[in-house]
Amino acid sequence: MKCLVTQPIHESGLAKLRLAGIEPIVARTTQAEALRDLIADCDGVITRNFGLPANLISAAPRLRVISVHGAGHEQVDKPAADKAGIIVCNAPGANARSVSELTIGLALAAARLILPADRAARLHDEGFRDRSLTRELFGKNALVVGWGATGKGVGKILRDSFDMAVTVYSPRSPEIESGFHRGTDLGKAAAQADLISLHTNLRPETRHLVSTEILDCVKPGAIFVNVARAGLVDEEALVQALQTGKLHSAALDVYSDMAPEGPLGQMDNVILTPHLGGATEESMIRVADMAVENLLDVLCRNQRPEATVNNPGSTQE
Repeated sequence: MKCLVTQPIHESGLAKLRLAGIEPIVARTTQAEALRDLIADCDGVITRNFGLPANLISAAPRLRVISVHGAGHEQVDKPAADKAGIIVCNAPGANARSVSELTIGLALAAARLILPADRAARLHDEGFRDRSLTRELFGKNALVVGWGATGKGVGKILRDSFDMAVTVYSPRSPEIESGFHRGTDLGKAAAQADLISLHTNLRPETRHLVSTEILDCVKPGAIFVNVARAGLVDEEALVQALQTGKLHSAALDVYSDMAPEGPLGQMDNVILTPHLGGATEESMIRVADMAVENLLDVLCRNQRPEATVNNPGSTQE
């Protein structure tokens, strides 16, 4: 059997495939023509943020499983997979600790303006400290949007290590643990928050969840962090909130393709990182291992993974 790996994964995952008698076919590019040739005789696919479009699914008559390396599966054409009877599964929670830790690092860096301070130090700008207002997090209010594994991790760190009062906005979560407050109105919750951190999935109802309307409600001087999905934020509204001083600063691990060349990329109070959330060695091992185990469930154990995210065999008119 063969498994197409559309983008690099940790060697531990590739070794697991080989040990199970599955040949990993590691793509050098995600260009459609190259992948179409590679996928033709593959039984499984492991894909990262590239996903898998319908035209490649239809080019793989032997394909039985698409295993997503990570939690986000928006880029996989699940209706096409359903129609072809192909299982689509993901690896939720495997990178949560790494993303949670990056969130805390970004929040601190934004609050203390660490990046512009570093630049000022290198330029011998001795006036930076006196003219720049930085902030503490300890004992203040945090709003965590989304209560999956990453959001919970962030909430617990903020509560336990920074003594912050944490409000959770997550309409799809049936229960919120004791020690946290559930917010039912995002605008009202944002109005009380000194730190707002996004950890929810991108769905039609969450696109531009952070809009001009919400940012108008934000407590002046708040810090904003997004390590989830770029589409959750109306970037024009975010730029306006930063330019007017409504937000003290922002740290973004996800953003639109043109953001680094636009206003966000020109602001000293904005940090942009290249989707580093799960990019620790520890996380890459965990995610690769889970993605491979899901694939082996289908190909070697004839089982449906618990993390299946589609309905294979169904058709949509």
